[in-house]
Amino acid sequence: MTLRGENLSLAGRLYGVSVTLEPGRITAICGPNGAGKSTLIEMLAGLLTPEIGAATIDDTPLAHLHPRERAKRIGYLPQEPVLAWDVSVRNLVALGRLPFRDRGTAQVEAALEACDCTQFADRPVSTLSGGERARVLLARVLAGEPQWILADEPFAALDIGHQLALARQLAAQRDAGRGVLLVVHDLALAMNRVDRVIVLDEGRVAADGTPPDALSPDVLRDVWHIDAAWIGEPGARALVTR
Repeated sequence: MTLRGENLSLAGRLYGVSVTLEPGRITAICGPNGAGKSTLIEMLAGLLTPEIGAATIDDTPLAHLHPRERAKRIGYLPQEPVLAWDVSVRNLVALGRLPFRDRGTAQVEAALEACDCTQFADRPVSTLSGGERARVLLARVLAGEPQWILADEPFAALDIGHQLALARQLAAQRDAGRGVLLVVHDLALAMNRVDRVIVLDEGRVAADGTPPDALSPDVLRDVWHIDAAWIGEPGARALVTR
């Protein structure tokens, strides 16, 4: 189920961005602050309407899909989610089943376990740390079993152990045939944990390819204005600035 953006444009934020994303891969959107990363992922989630261009899933414009149908296909985790009610963790995760109008007990419990949330499933969400809350919100997305998982900086609030656990969980989702699209600021994580990197700069695509190509020293210099090099073996590379 292909997710595509054609000539996506929004004045002051994005200019003529075209991307085609295939399931079974993890793709990272990287770039400096203000490059248009969140704008792009929101458009591909169907939550932000471009002034020019369109986002489609299997050639169907997202704008033509009923929100319930779109939610069955695309699970979106925003950068700064707002929690309207202080419900239990389990009930919050169960909201991921709303598009299906079922309780989805098995899916909810599996999502809680996958995100290491089972031990505090009965606690109110107001009692959680920032990292715990981030894991719960991802579990809500996974409970809906979407065909695409789109997440804006999902690693930001997590400690290193849970970052690695999340990377493994997303890899498992990819291996199950789902598409995964992430906004990522940690370039080492993008280099080592994803299949493809799209680099944005000032609202335009500056690079697009495998991590070694899209995050080459030349791109780092041109986009981030740093003199840096990668060291180490594939899958365990570290970025060293000069």
